[in-house]
Amino acid sequence: MSAIAVIDFETTGISPNMGDRATEVAIVMLEDGQVVDRYQSLMNAGVRVNSFITQLTGITNEMVQAAPPADQVMREAARFVAGRPMVAHNAAFDRKFWQAELARCGQDGSHAFACTLLLSRRLYPQAPNHKLGTLAVLHHLPSSGRAHRALADAEMAAHLLAQMQRDLAQRCGGQPVGHAWLMGLQRCSKTQVNAYLQKMAPQASGARSRPEFT
Repeated sequence: MSAIAVIDFETTGISPNMGDRATEVAIVMLEDGQVVDRYQSLMNAGVRVNSFITQLTGITNEMVQAAPPADQVMREAARFVAGRPMVAHNAAFDRKFWQAELARCGQDGSHAFACTLLLSRRLYPQAPNHKLGTLAVLHHLPSSGRAHRALADAEMAAHLLAQMQRDLAQRCGGQPVGHAWLMGLQRCSKTQVNAYLQKMAPQASGARSRPEFT
C-alpha cells in the first residue's frame, strides 16, 4: 500500500479567503499503518497572531517572527508530500490553507484529500462527537505533545487513520484499504456505508457474512 500524507495546519483564523495565514504545518507519512516519516515547521507569513490563537495553540508572535518564511516552508512541505494522497481531520479546513499557501509560492495544491472527520461519522456513529481528541480517547490512541499544535494533531490523525484502516480491513476480509477506498467511503451517505463495504469486500464464494457497523 502506498504512503499517505497526513497533514495539520495551525493558522491565524478560519479562512484564507478572509486574509488568514498559516503559522505552522506538520505532515506525518503513514505507510502500512505505521508512521515512517515526519515534517514540521513554524512559518512566518508576515501576519500578526492574535491573543486568542496564542492562548489556543501556544504559538506566539515571537515564535512566528523567528520562523522561516512561509514560502520556503511550503516548498519544503510540497517536496515532502511529493504528490502523495493526503488526509486531514476536518480536511476542508486544511485543504483550503494547503492550496492557498502553495498558490502564493506558485505551487499546485490540487491533491486528493480524504477526511478522518467525515470517515469517523460513517464508521463510528456511536462516538459522542467526532472531534479528534474525543476519537483518540474512544480508540485508546497514543498522543504526544500539546493539542492544537500541528505535529501532535497530525500524529493523532495518523493514528486514527491507521485505526480506521485496520477496522475496515477486518470488515472487508483483510483486504488492504488504500486512499481511493477512503475517498469513496466518505462520499457515501450513512445509509450507504454497508452496501459500499460489501461491494468493496472480496467476493469469495461461501464467505461468512460480516457484522455491520452500528
